[in-house]
Amino acid sequence: MSESSDVRPEVVAAIVGVLKGGDPAALPPGATPAEKTAAKDAYLSEFVAERSKRDRQAHAWELLLTRSYDEPPTWERLFDDLDPEVHTELGELYDVLPAGAQEEYARRYGVPSAV
Repeated sequence: MSESSDVRPEVVAAIVGVLKGGDPAALPPGATPAEKTAAKDAYLSEFVAERSKRDRQAHAWELLLTRSYDEPPTWERLFDDLDPEVHTELGELYDVLPAGAQEEYARRYGVPSAV
């Protein structure tokens, strides 16, 4: 039996679920070393992707919040206060912007073509 046929997707998914904090009782019996390795790789890949997304989200907020406000600002107000040079960079972060910021960005500049 080859190593690729030793990997059952449902077993890999169950292991990943436990790695994410799920109930260890959900682990299927008899997971192969290949399945354990595949699960670890999938979990770490997802973790790195989530970390990158969080870093991009934090950067987007840094660009959006250019000053302090006495009252919570509207998305329109936040965009009014932005330096024009920031628009391109925000377009590159469009996919991680909060929904309201995406709507305001799209209203003003259109949806970036890379999205």
